Amino acid sequence: MRFHILTIFPGMFDSYMGESLFKRAQKKKIVSVRAFDLRSFTKDRHKKVDDRPFGGGPGMVVKVQPVWDAVKKLKAPGSKTLKKHKTRIVLFSTRGKRLDAAMARRLAGYDDLILICGRYEGVDERVAEHIADEEVSIGDYVLSGGEIPALVLIEAVSRHVPGFLGKEESLEEINGSFPTYTRPEVFSPAKGKKWGVPPVLLSGNHKKIDAWRKKFDETKKNRI
Repeated sequence: MRFHILTIFPGMFDSYMGESLFKRAQKKKIVSVRAFDLRSFTKDRHKKVDDRPFGGGPGMVVKVQPVWDAVKKLKAPGSKTLKKHKTRIVLFSTRGKRLDAAMARRLAGYDDLILICGRYEGVDERVAEHIADEEVSIGDYVLSGGEIPALVLIEAVSRHVPGFLGKEESLEEINGSFPTYTRPEVFSPAKGKKWGVPPVLLSGNHKKIDAWRKKFDETKKNRI
């Protein structure tokens, strides 16, 4: 699985992708994550990727040209970067479809994802109309750019790539969502206070434990 991120801040991804599961997965070639600086594709001599919006208004808008040239280079005939028949181009937008587990599973079926991270007051609408295959949002709030949404999507999708987690059972979608506890059995944060572990988890009765966990998972689903 290969992720290609178009951004004006490629360094934002270095720390996160160099730790934990992503460090191991990239070393084992389970996933590949590369960030490309949009400034490398602009034709502006000052390396600007933004301009004032037509019709007026505050802020600046990311231009269509550098995005188009970046995508065109990634998908150029004969390029070994992408497998064109299994590539999906995602633009992060507040108007996009909400990222959920079903979308993450679907996107995990592609070989390559090109992720376009906007900044400023947004991205020229022609990127959404003519370049991106879909627009994605991670929630009903506004962020300063698409870099954090890109990290969220990369992790959500990578969890569905075989080998990324090590064990498929680690997927919460399979195992369910329920409270977990570990030692000590009783924790005393202050005098007179004792925080214990539910007795069923100490019983050794796996049928009762499974039923207890299932109850919490079903309660969560009903709330949704």
